Formats: sequence, structure tokens, C-alpha cells
Amino acid sequence: MLHHLPGISGPIPPAIATLSNLSTLTISYTGVSGPVPSFLGKLTALTLLELPFNSLTGAIPPSLAALPYLSGIDLSRNRLTGAIPPLLLSRSPDQAYLVLSHNNLSGAIPAEFAAVNFAHLDLSRNALTGGDASGLFGRGKELQYLDLSRNALSFNLSGVELPEQLYFVDVSHNAIYGGIPAQVANLTNLHFFNVSYNRLCGGVPTGGNMARFDAYNYQHNKCLCGTPLPTCK
Repeated sequence: MLHHLPGISGPIPPAIATLSNLSTLTISYTGVSGPVPSFLGKLTALTLLELPFNSLTGAIPPSLAALPYLSGIDLSRNRLTGAIPPLLLSRSPDQAYLVLSHNNLSGAIPAEFAAVNFAHLDLSRNALTGGDASGLFGRGKELQYLDLSRNALSFNLSGVELPEQLYFVDVSHNAIYGGIPAQVANLTNLHFFNVSYNRLCGGVPTGGNMARFDAYNYQHNKCLCGTPLPTCK
């Protein structure tokens, strides 16, 4: 583990690829730069890869998708570009944890993510586009934390079925349309819900935990109405 060592710089050394029994690789808050190396795909025992708060650039290597035991990836707060590899964490043996926030990733959220058993997914503050992220939702899924905020995603929220275990949902600052599913009021664990700065319409659901969310959580939409917003006409 290399953590909070800003004096360390340069690329990730190829010698790491020889550590065949390595299960966790953490390099964070350093001056490490260059690409996320494709040779990390040789670390077949890896279960957790954490490389946040560095100066990594380039694309996420597709070789990471081949790792059979990898269930957690954090590449947040770097300078990564390009598309998200479609099969990333598709072989995860457990609940998957993926944090790619604060980069400059582009393209669509992979359709293949619909088959991944995510518990925690944070793709916020990138340049993601595309017309369908609904595959991330669905009854029976174990998703608890979802942050898609500050992208350019456009999909219909009306028809999605929200996983019952959700406690954090932030899809603000996108171009999401439709309405807020009434089912959101039935999510007993929900503690954070932000759909502001989208193109949503219709009434805000009431009941359950909804009273804890104020107008800030719904502001700057097309035509949302009802408590805590102005009355629907």
C-alpha cells in the first residue's frame, strides 16, 4: 500500500506484474502518473484495485475485465479518458464496487453493467452520455449506492424499478426525463435522493422517507411539482 506519499512520482512499475499472489493493490494520494497499465491484468489473484487521487491518464485497460476475483475498483480523481470497458467487473464473484468519479471518461455506460451485481457504483463527474442507464436499476438487485451526477446522461426515469436496498441516489445534473417512480417512497433505507438539474416532470412522490428531502433535491427540472415544490396544477 502506498498512501499519502506525494513525493512518489512516475509510472506504476512493471515489476508489480510479477506479484502473482497480490490480492489488494492500493496506490493513492501520490504523484504517480502515466496510464493505468494493462499488465495489471496479470495479477490474477487481485480482488481490490485502488488507485484514487493520483495523476493517471489515458484509458482504463480492458485487461482488468479478465481478472477472475476482482470485485472492487477505485480509479477516482485522476485524469482518465475514453470509454469504460464494457466487461469491467463482469466476472466479479461478489457484490461489485466501482468508483470512477472525477475523471473525463466519455461514451455510454456499458449495457453489460446490467448483469453486474453492483452494491456501490459511482460514475459521477465525468462526460458520460447515452440514452439508457435503466439497466442499472431493477427489483432484486443489491445496489445500495448510486451516483451518476454531473454527466450528460439522458434516459427515461419513469419506468425504472428501484432496488429495494438503495440508500443513496444522486442523478443530478444530467438530462434525465420522465417522472420520479412512485416506488421511491417505499425505499425504507433511502437517506439521500437528488434528481435536481434534469428534465423531469410530474408529481413528487410522498410518504416513507420522502419528507426528509427538500426543494433543493428537485430544483431546476422541467415541470416537477408537489411537496416540497409548488402545488401541481
